[in-house]
Amino acid sequence: MKVLVVGGGGREHTIVWKLSQSPKVDKIYCAPGNAGIASLAECVAIKATDVELMVDFAVKAEVDMVMVAPDDPLVLGMVDAMEAKGIRAFGPRANAAIIEGSKVFSKDLMKKYNIPTAKYEVFDNAAAAIEYLQTAPIPTVIKAEGLALGKGVIIAMTLEEAEKAVHEMMEDKVFGNAGSRIVIEEFLSGPEVSVLAFTDGKTIKPMVSAQDHKRAYDNDEGLNTGGMGTFSPSRIYDEKMAEECMENIFLPTMNAMNQEGRTFKGVLYFGLMATKDGVKVIEYNCRFGDPETQVVLPRLESDLYEIFDAVIDERLSEVDIKWRDGGAVCVVCASGGYPVKYDSGFEITGIEDAEALGDITIFHAGTKSVDGKIVTAGGRVLGVTAVAESLDAAIKKAYEGVDKVHFDKMHYRKDIGIKKY
Repeated sequence: MKVLVVGGGGREHTIVWKLSQSPKVDKIYCAPGNAGIASLAECVAIKATDVELMVDFAVKAEVDMVMVAPDDPLVLGMVDAMEAKGIRAFGPRANAAIIEGSKVFSKDLMKKYNIPTAKYEVFDNAAAAIEYLQTAPIPTVIKAEGLALGKGVIIAMTLEEAEKAVHEMMEDKVFGNAGSRIVIEEFLSGPEVSVLAFTDGKTIKPMVSAQDHKRAYDNDEGLNTGGMGTFSPSRIYDEKMAEECMENIFLPTMNAMNQEGRTFKGVLYFGLMATKDGVKVIEYNCRFGDPETQVVLPRLESDLYEIFDAVIDERLSEVDIKWRDGGAVCVVCASGGYPVKYDSGFEITGIEDAEALGDITIFHAGTKSVDGKIVTAGGRVLGVTAVAESLDAAIKKAYEGVDKVHFDKMHYRKDIGIKKY
């Protein structure tokens, strides 16, 4: 089978890596791909958001399946466009991808179907939002309504920070049109956990749990990023919590989308928080998370292509999905200055030395090949992922791998996987 994976980051490298292990997959294309993906797939220079060109390529290459990984093309309707040409595509259609594409939609969905989440108000006017903040509880959470590369959320600890976030999102347009409308949410406290789930609209099968580190610096300090590292499993997600989530969140969300005429097929990502009042939804994503994918898929023992195939055909209930015990940790090696200003074009060394340690896979995020050398080409550059018999052993192994890798101005957190709870 010929498969086209859409995207070019660490998540896509992980998906391509896992698909390459399937005996059913003969050829993988990836658009646009990156320097690491190029060792496993034929990279095609098409932007992930160029729906028309991507469909044209899929038709000409006669691919058997397209896997649309990033949020933007899903929200733009790439799956719909592929299906219109008779191409099997994995991922939600545009009318279901709205669960991530519009935070207002997702919050209203949770309210309508009694899915536990933070209280909220919606604003499309900065003055009204500022007025509301004068009497709102602080701290509070300000969210840009649309897609903002995982960065459109500000946790404001003071009224001044909250007002600044409103001005920056709605008037300064720091997240473009994504911030034209905002959601102001009740601040919840408690440990976070991410659970990704395969669903075909009839059956939902959660993957192993994970936890992300969003802040740029150790001890969860600094600006929010796309993710500086992640680990699996979560230290708090036990069988009791899994049952609570299935009953109160996972199944109700799948059923709610069906009720709305927006059947969701693909990967549904649940960003959760364990509060004193039970587990609540912080956010939904309509796709594999990044960098959560880099620790979840290395623990998958089943054939990923077969799972995708089953989801497309709505026969997920027939597939037995198996997971490796132990733990996995991904440490992101980023460009110095990320997520604000950073330089690119630095040569990367030590990747082969790190992987030679065993049980380490380095997933490329922002890299490209120049004159036979791999150089930095983004904010998040590499994800050093280790699997081991326990989470603590995986942490140790991942940092042994990081020690082998080098590029100028490399920055990484030194506390990935280490949490107080």
